[in-house]
Amino acid sequence: MSATLDLAKDLIRRVSVTPEDAGCQDLLASRLTPLGFNEERLDFVDTQNIWLRRGNARPLLVFLGHTDVVPAGSLAAWDLPPFEPTVCDGKLYGRGAADMKGGIAAFITAVERFIANYPDHQGSIAVLMTSDEEGIASHGVVKVAEVLEQRNEKIDWCLVGEPSSDKKVGDVIRVGRRGSLCARLTVAGIQGHVAYPELAENPIHTFAPALKALTEEVWDHGNQFFPPTSLQVSNINAGTGAENIIPGCVDIQFNLRFCTELDEETIKQRVHAILDKYGFDYELQWRLSGKPFLTAKGALIDAVHAAIKSVAGFETRDDTGGGTSDGRFIAPTGAEVVELGPLNASIHKVNENVGVEELEDLSKIYEQVLVNLLG
Repeated sequence: MSATLDLAKDLIRRVSVTPEDAGCQDLLASRLTPLGFNEERLDFVDTQNIWLRRGNARPLLVFLGHTDVVPAGSLAAWDLPPFEPTVCDGKLYGRGAADMKGGIAAFITAVERFIANYPDHQGSIAVLMTSDEEGIASHGVVKVAEVLEQRNEKIDWCLVGEPSSDKKVGDVIRVGRRGSLCARLTVAGIQGHVAYPELAENPIHTFAPALKALTEEVWDHGNQFFPPTSLQVSNINAGTGAENIIPGCVDIQFNLRFCTELDEETIKQRVHAILDKYGFDYELQWRLSGKPFLTAKGALIDAVHAAIKSVAGFETRDDTGGGTSDGRFIAPTGAEVVELGPLNASIHKVNENVGVEELEDLSKIYEQVLVNLLG
């Protein structure tokens, strides 16, 4: 059994459903502290965070990941037990295999081999893990980034192990992510009997033209790095459940995934302008999940491209698609951020899996990145 596969299985066995860590970070510390990594716990509220750093000099390369996983859901839907890692037909099955315990295992074994070959490497290496990425992510990397900034501990390069690959490991890397702005809108009406609409005011009917306007708005046209900004309605709730009652209000949730052509305040102003046009009473609450970020060029991108070419034999493709990641909290500090990890086809699904050979290739790529930057 390979060291990477062995570690990945050990991590999957730990039922670290967000925001639980279930001993994953203890395991990583036990592997890295004998190699000269200084262990620091930076826990906040119910979230466990660990900062493991070897060396004090710059440049600093950070491997960033999360030990928490999404719930397994109905166990009956799984062909294999989600927290009993199983290898079948060349794949490792289990919750977190791809997102992202397989990537974490590849991180660690790559670092172990690199230090064995380069004990006096340049700069510093750090591993940052949180148990709150799959949840609201309010006490994880965002808090650690604040601590590091306060003590002027600067990250130069950050490699995030999120599952970025499409058809084969390393064929796609994320060099940026769109911003995410969440909204909760309540439109007021007057409750009444459906037989007497003149005595009521149906907020669903009132809001309908504004909904059409919001979903048809052209927010921007994107740019060479990002697709156009998109607004999607995720929930609409109204009424008591009875057939004969006009609801007194309607609650709507929507999200905007926005590119670098827009900022948070501009989006808010434009949404309010659309709603105000229709003259109904409403309340609107906003939550910024993350700002857009982009690493368009730099030493990290060059090192990752070269490593993938060396190990896998092909040129990778830079991309900014997908959801958000904890890289959004590191990029504002000035660090170059790149996401490179396993295939993303099975993430958050039943029977989540990662290819065994995929893990080996990923670990080799991470090791080559280390060699390219700090060797």
